[in-house]
Amino acid sequence: MKIPLSAFNIYLCLLLVPLALLQTSCKTTEQKKKDKEASTLRFHLEVNRDGTPYNSTVPVYRANPIQVSASRDAFLDEGYIEEASVVDVDKMGGFGIRIQFDPHGRLVLENVTTSNKGQRIVIFSSFGQVRWLAAPVITHRISDGVFVFTPDATREEAGRIVLGLNNVIKAIKKQSAFFPR
Repeated sequence: MKIPLSAFNIYLCLLLVPLALLQTSCKTTEQKKKDKEASTLRFHLEVNRDGTPYNSTVPVYRANPIQVSASRDAFLDEGYIEEASVVDVDKMGGFGIRIQFDPHGRLVLENVTTSNKGQRIVIFSSFGQVRWLAAPVITHRISDGVFVFTPDATREEAGRIVLGLNNVIKAIKKQSAFFPR
């Protein structure tokens, strides 16, 4: 029995089309998961321990934790971020997270860094894990609204944090188009 070539092509197409659709749907599912990832990033100021409920001692850095007394209320959060990215900070393979704040965040960051030199900014994130990422010391006034820090995270975790932050920023911008602040 001989099968005509055109009939064979139809059978081949009927077999390959569902496989192609299955593969395409998997990619869109992965993309949908990435689009739904969300991260938080909260900036707290180091304060003196005074025994009040307005501050607490938190461990920063997993390998050799240091205990830092931080204000419970964040002075900046992801709602004031315009863009986040992972950047190289040296030629040895070091990386950091670069945060660009919106005009309000820029003003708050400038005020905090001007009036609190020598203290730490304690950075908290939730990105599938909950962790205090860094506690850099304020050495100078930051007036351009760009804050770069080296997190206690792998490059992959930093990428997840940034992806989640940028997703949250998109959602906030979409919402604020209808309800401006």
